[in-house]
Amino acid sequence: QVQLVEVGGGLVQPGGSLRLSCEASGFTFSRYVMRWYRQTPGKERELVAGITTVGDSIIYAESVKGRFTVSRHNAKNTVYLQMNSLKPGETAVYYCHAQLDDYWGQGTQVTVSS
Repeated sequence: QVQLVEVGGGLVQPGGSLRLSCEASGFTFSRYVMRWYRQTPGKERELVAGITTVGDSIIYAESVKGRFTVSRHNAKNTVYLQMNSLKPGETAVYYCHAQLDDYWGQGTQVTVSS
């Protein structure tokens, strides 16, 4: 069955870095535009970054430009989100999303706190 499994979340101090990974299975990963979203309680899910099937087009939320990097490895069925210079306001559950058929992972918690 279709699965998206995010790993890599955790507790990090302000200014620190984390690398999230999302491994896909059960569908042809290389055919899907992949996106990362985040959500905090009481707020709508926010698009963080997106990457096309071969990585030739990438988008970022304005608030993360220059600090976050999205990438993918199609042979490994995995999309990544490198997050640098993290801020306390970026504490959230981070989700990966396969756009074409609206597949979602279970999310991974990122907590930015001293």
